[in-house]
Formats: sequence, structure tokens, C-alpha cells
Amino acid sequence: MTSLSLRLSKGVALIITLGLMAACALPRVGPNKNEIYAGSVLREGDAFVLVVDDRVNAIAAVAPALGFSAGFVNAGVLGSDTIRAGDTLGLTIFENVDDGLLVPAGGNSTQLEEIQVDGQGFIFVPYAGRIRAAGNTPEAIRRIIAERLSDQTPDPQVTVRRLAGDGATVSVAGAVNAQGVYPIERPTRTLIAMLAQAGGVSIEPEIARVTIQRGGHTAEVFYDELYEDPRNDVALRDGDNIIVESDSRTFTALGATGSQDRVTFDAKSLSAIEAIATVGGLSSLTADPTGVFVLRNEPEAIAEQLVGQDLIGTQRVVYVLDLTKPNGLFMARDFAVRDGDTIYVTEAPFVQFDKTVAAITGSLSATTAVGSATGL
Repeated sequence: MTSLSLRLSKGVALIITLGLMAACALPRVGPNKNEIYAGSVLREGDAFVLVVDDRVNAIAAVAPALGFSAGFVNAGVLGSDTIRAGDTLGLTIFENVDDGLLVPAGGNSTQLEEIQVDGQGFIFVPYAGRIRAAGNTPEAIRRIIAERLSDQTPDPQVTVRRLAGDGATVSVAGAVNAQGVYPIERPTRTLIAMLAQAGGVSIEPEIARVTIQRGGHTAEVFYDELYEDPRNDVALRDGDNIIVESDSRTFTALGATGSQDRVTFDAKSLSAIEAIATVGGLSSLTADPTGVFVLRNEPEAIAEQLVGQDLIGTQRVVYVLDLTKPNGLFMARDFAVRDGDTIYVTEAPFVQFDKTVAAITGSLSATTAVGSATGL
């Protein structure tokens, strides 16, 4: 072999070696389509890879619903004057005799102030005894006291009032304009009215979630659902905690998109098209519109409907959206993104090819320089 042939052979071998090394170590945003498909249960993986169509959309669109349970919805409206344990009452008793049971000499009435309803719901009134107050209105308590006193003094007249600051209250906190503790009064016995009393929500209504904590039970709805369904305007109970917060659901966007980020939902429902648009759409230079994937952990019941077989436990599912198909954009528009989803867009094949060519071209320039330095 001539000296020239030998030098050419060495140069070509070096170029090929460097090119192969560059192709194997090229930077990229993540796995390509073939590598994702390799994770299917039909190959060596443990995820179900499903192409999105109308049937898949109908099943996968099922999402955990918010709403109040029957215990909240069926609770009756409280009367604004219902007495409860812990309330403090004031009594005024009038007697029509000179020497009355409770009225001092020379007077016609006596006042009994700061009578607190005990933990069992009772109060004690001299000569009338122990009387159940909790659950009764002031008018009902007035009649009971007057009836019991009438056996000992003729035609007693009684008034009962709940002192200011007492009575059933709720706390309203979070994203409202006036946080605080509010009494349940006649105009504010239901949720919508109480939120209005607290100045309304201070965030965008579309992303507001309203939670009620009642004893050991908690339920929540989206703020706009209070107006969409009258049943959600539930009656309040003493001690309720009402909390208004921004929607905390998020999805993650990765790959060849305008930006890669963890994004908070900006609406009650979000489609795949809307989610992609939120992060700047597909990259016009690198994205493969046939390789849009949504990764999700599906509950057992939904996964069984999707694949048509019995399964055990939560399953990994990869949804495939091909935006180049005739109905691809419609499928993506109808696909509902859920909390915790990951949307991944693969790079187009030519992107890796361009990177390989660039790497080889760069290697060729480096080889030329090496050859000049070594006299090849």
C-alpha cells in the first residue's frame, strides 16, 4: 500500500470512529419514540402504550370529581336564633305581684345576665330549675320558663335574648378579601352568602377551590360550581372552617416544547392542546408532531377498561397523540390532562441526524488539524 493510501485509510478510519462516538454521545432532550415504545408491556417494559382515539378519550377523561357529600348537601338551614352549648343568654322576668319570687321589693322586673348554656345544653333559672336551651329558640325557652314560674307566681312575663358576640360562628380563611370569624345569621346561613360576607374571593374564580371542614369530614368544590349547581350552596353549621385556595393541580411539560416546566392548571379542565399551548407549543425547529406522549398512573378500574383485561393496582399508561393524523388535533383537543400528568414531546429524527452530521463535520475539521500537525 502506498504512503498516500495509508494516510487516507487512517484519516477515514479516524473520521468514522469519531462520527460513531459522536452519534452515541449526542445530547438530546430525552428518549426517542422507539425507546418509549420499548417500554410497552408488549416488549420489555411495564407500561401500556395506547394510541389516543375516541374510545380511549372517553375512558381516560374520567377524573376524580369534587363535590359535597350527602351529609353536607342534606343539612337543613339553621335558624339564626337557635341556641347552642356555650352561648350566653340574658333573661328579664316581670311579675304582677308586689312580693314576687325574683323581682326585688318596689320593682316589677329583674334581669338575669350572663347565663351560660353548659356543655350539655342546659341553663339553670331560679324557681324554674334546669332547662334545656340548646336546640331551642329564645322564644321556646321563654315559654318554658314562663310555664314553670306560673306555678309559683301569677302570669309571669319573660324575655330571653342571646347576648352579642355569642351564637353559631364559622371561620373563613384563605384567598378571600376579609378573613375572619363570622356569626351564622339569617342572611348568612349558606355558603355563598357567607363568602360574600367575607368580601368574596381574592383570586381568579376559575382557579378557586372552596373547602369546608366540619368535624372529621372535609369536602371541596370549585368556586364556580357553587353557582352551576344550587345544591352546592350548602347550609352552614357552627364551627365550620371555610377555606378558599388556588387550584393546586399541576402537569409537567418536557421535550421539544417552547419551554420545559411544571405548570399549574389555569382552568377547571385542561386539554392536551391547551396544555401544550401553555408552554409555548411545539418547537418549530425540533419537535416531532407524531411523537406527543402523555404519561400517567391510571387507577386499576380505568386501566382495565382501557386494555380490556384484569389488572391489579395502579398501572403506568403512556398515551400517544399523533397530531399529523386527520383527526389528530381533535383527539388532542378532546384529551383531558389530569393532575400529575407528564407531557413529553420527542425530537424529530432529522434533529439527531443534523447533530450527527455536525459532530462529524466538527470531527473532520479536528482531524485535518491533527493531520497537519502530525504531517499526515
